[in-house]
Amino acid sequence: MIENSMSTMLIVFITLAVVFDFINGFHDSSNIVATVIFSRALPPRVALFLAAISHFIAPFLFGVAVATTIGDELLDVSALTMNVIMAAVVSAIIWNLITWYFGIPSSSSHALLGGLLGAALMHSRSLAVVNASGLIKIAIALFLSPIAGLIVGYIVMKITLFLVRGATPKVSHLFRRFQIVTLIGLSLSHGTNDAQKTMGLIAMGLLLSGYTSTFQIPMWVVFISAAAIGLGTSFGGWRLIRTLGGKIFRIRPIHGFTSQIAGSIVILSAALLGGPVSTTQVMSSSILGVGAAERINKVRW
Repeated sequence: MIENSMSTMLIVFITLAVVFDFINGFHDSSNIVATVIFSRALPPRVALFLAAISHFIAPFLFGVAVATTIGDELLDVSALTMNVIMAAVVSAIIWNLITWYFGIPSSSSHALLGGLLGAALMHSRSLAVVNASGLIKIAIALFLSPIAGLIVGYIVMKITLFLVRGATPKVSHLFRRFQIVTLIGLSLSHGTNDAQKTMGLIAMGLLLSGYTSTFQIPMWVVFISAAAIGLGTSFGGWRLIRTLGGKIFRIRPIHGFTSQIAGSIVILSAALLGGPVSTTQVMSSSILGVGAAERINKVRW
C-alpha cells in the first residue's frame, strides 16, 4: 500500500543515506583532487570548490543507471526490510570514518555493497535474496575497473609522452592549466557514479516503506544526493589526499593530467553502463599506470 506521508523510520533512513553520501564525498574527494594539489596546478581550496560544484551537477547530466543497479538489480527487494538497508548504510558510514581517521584509501562502493549483501544474507539466511545477474554485473565492474585504470593510465601517459617529446620544461605550465579541465571531468565522472549509489538506496527505502509502489527515483532524491556529495567534497579528506598525492610516487603536472584523463574515461564509462566502481581503486591504479609508463622503478609499489 502506498503511504501518503513518510514514516519516522523512513525519515531516519533518508537522513542516514544523506550522511553516507556526504561522507562519501568527503572521503573520496582525495581521489579527485590529490594529483591536482600535489602537482601544484591549483590551491587546495580552489580544487575542492571546483570538484564540489562538478559533483553537484553530474547526477543531473548522465542518468541513473548505477542507481538502478544498486537499488533494483542486486537484491530481491521484496525479501528485505527497512532494518536491513539501514544496517547496511550504518556499517558503510562506520567503515568510511575508520579508514578516513587512519588515512587509509578505501572504497566507499565496497563498503556499501558489502554492507547490503551482509545485512540481506543475515536477514534472509538464504542466497535466494541475491540476484545473480546483478551481482555478476557489479562484481565484473569492481574487478575490471582497477585493471582498466592501470592500463588506460599507462596508455594515456605513453601517448602524452610521445606527443610532448622534445618539448621544453615550459610544457609543465601548460599541463597545469589542462588539469583544471581534467579535474572537472573527473569530478563529473565521480559524481555521476557515486551519488547514484545513494539515489538507489533512498529509492529502495521509499519502496520498502510503502511510500512508492515501484522502484523509482524522484527528482528530489537526485537533488539531495547531488547536494550531499557535493557538500562533502567541499570539505575534503586531507589524510587521504596526502596518501594518494605523494606516497605512490612524486606527482608532476603531466602525471596529474594523464591520471585524471584515465580515471575519467574508466569511471564515466562504467557509470553510463550502470556499473558501480571504486573511485579509490580506479584512481590509485591509474596513477600506478602513469608512473609505470614513465619509469617503472619510480613507483613505490
